[in-house]
Amino acid sequence: MEKLIRTLTIDDLPKLKAMETGIEDDYVIRVFDRISTGNNKLFGLFNDEQLVSVGGLTIFAKQYAMLGRMRSDLRFRGNDLSTTLMKAVLEEAFKIPEISWVGANTQEENIPAQRVLKKIGLAEHHVSYGATARNLSGLENGQPVWRRIDNIPEKRQWLRRLFVESSAVFPYECYYPFPASEEMFEDSQIAAWNFFENASGDRVLITKKDVKKYYFLQAIYPFDDLMVQNALWDTISFAHKELAQKLPGGARIWMDLTKQQAAQLPDNHPFSLPSPWILFGKGR
Repeated sequence: MEKLIRTLTIDDLPKLKAMETGIEDDYVIRVFDRISTGNNKLFGLFNDEQLVSVGGLTIFAKQYAMLGRMRSDLRFRGNDLSTTLMKAVLEEAFKIPEISWVGANTQEENIPAQRVLKKIGLAEHHVSYGATARNLSGLENGQPVWRRIDNIPEKRQWLRRLFVESSAVFPYECYYPFPASEEMFEDSQIAAWNFFENASGDRVLITKKDVKKYYFLQAIYPFDDLMVQNALWDTISFAHKELAQKLPGGARIWMDLTKQQAAQLPDNHPFSLPSPWILFGKGR
């Protein structure tokens, strides 16, 4: 049996559709064009010209690569197909000179994917919930919102203090957190993001627009005092309503919450908390 790993093109879509993955309405098929071009690449493992495993990578902020979109044909289970393919994809990522860190994000319940990532040499870095909500009305207290920060140097100072100096994980996009670096944050991005500082000047909230099937206000609050910070939820709700008014279909709320943060939420909180995500990765 001849095995071959190569980049997939639109001509391979029929072979992808012919795979038996057990995934109904596979988004990899639906958005194949988008996730196989530009900063995205899809790779396939072929067994005698039959596509039996798929995996990909996406480049973020020019220096990070995220592996994912792993799926294999169930008829070939037990042959370490994903491990073989993703090891090759990892090597391809590090062939790109600008890439300094490669990671993968998988849910805590996805034990097979975790085994693959560990086998190819990625280590666990961070665990968080991708918590989503439609509104925060139940958490608001009717308090004045925090002070909005408008100048880039002050915003960058907060990013350095909270993330860059410690290489803490920063939620760069929904589903895509990375260890922070100075190069991750471009002035044009920082200018578009909202920063709100509390009255004491010792806490900051970052909010920004993202789209992953739906539009989201992504709210970033890297502190373990969610329920005791006056006007925090009022400020997030304010930013959410401000964004939603600009979008025809409105927007939802996304927060990357650690397990410690999620445990503080009241019983009647409005968030959906699916299985936590585990970030794996390694640098050069």
